[in-house]
Amino acid sequence: MSEWNSDNKPEWGDPPATPESSGGGRKPNLPPESGRDWKLIEKLVLSLQSEQRKSRRWGIFFKLLTFAYLFALLFIIKFPLGDSLEAATGSHTALVEINGTIAADELASADNIVGSLRKAFEADNSVAVVLRINSGGGSPVQAGYVYDEIQRLRGEHPDKKVYAVISDVGASGAYYIAAAADEIYADKASLVGSIGVVAGGFGFTGVMDKVGIERRLYTAGENKAFLDPFSPENEEEVAFWQGVLETTHSQFIEKVREGRGDRLADDERLFSGLVWSGEQALELGLIDGLGSASHVARQVIGEEDLVDYSRRKSPFQDIVDQFGVSVGNALANRMMEARFELR
Repeated sequence: MSEWNSDNKPEWGDPPATPESSGGGRKPNLPPESGRDWKLIEKLVLSLQSEQRKSRRWGIFFKLLTFAYLFALLFIIKFPLGDSLEAATGSHTALVEINGTIAADELASADNIVGSLRKAFEADNSVAVVLRINSGGGSPVQAGYVYDEIQRLRGEHPDKKVYAVISDVGASGAYYIAAAADEIYADKASLVGSIGVVAGGFGFTGVMDKVGIERRLYTAGENKAFLDPFSPENEEEVAFWQGVLETTHSQFIEKVREGRGDRLADDERLFSGLVWSGEQALELGLIDGLGSASHVARQVIGEEDLVDYSRRKSPFQDIVDQFGVSVGNALANRMMEARFELR
């Protein structure tokens, strides 16, 4: 009887008999189909083992990543922003940065800017304050808060002047803030002005008609669905909203006139929403001179040592932002919101 009788059947998982193990040097009479099946099973088992190892490695990686994310999140909750300095020794010019969109949920929020300004004014060794601005504007409310606080701090510290210095852009809400300063400077190629108000949204009624979507909206209050983007535009609502924009524009103009006074040129285009180069802005009285922050500190203030009082994001905040959460939120806000801004 051959090796393949009932008494010598290989157990599951045992390798097929080899010529050396079969005794007598005889090659076992292994059916070709069984050999191929064994090789397939062996490959399958090795593949499963490899996948399990990979799965374990990725599991460990994602657990560590989740732990790091949670740790960073807890750190940010406890220490949301990094202060630029505890104290500065020696006479210096205080610097406060205003970068990016001016909004409550941005780094250039009124809370952050005002907090930095208070520290800059209250510092014993600061001789003046420079607002270095690079922003296209944002919320009129946030800009108004900062404007009013600058005026208040100037009244409390009459010996310390405030100089606004525009780098690339100082437009709309950013110029609103700059107008509160004693003097404004910019580069000859800076973009300055844009004294106006804008509100935007989308109308989807045409697309809905083509696709065959019916709008069903239920409200209590005749104006609760005011300017709904999924309903046809209402002329009365548009007229009312235009009145709101005009009122906000008038407030903006009033603050600019209050801050700049008779330095403004008699040009009706000043408040039309146009933006000007630094050289043009100088001719129109929107700024007082050309120069950078270091130039103003050295040549105008007379104290070239600049000390930054701006609030910054903590390093951990930057790490979390890189996960893409902030990018997604920004895109969603731009696509769906219809808030109005100074521009």
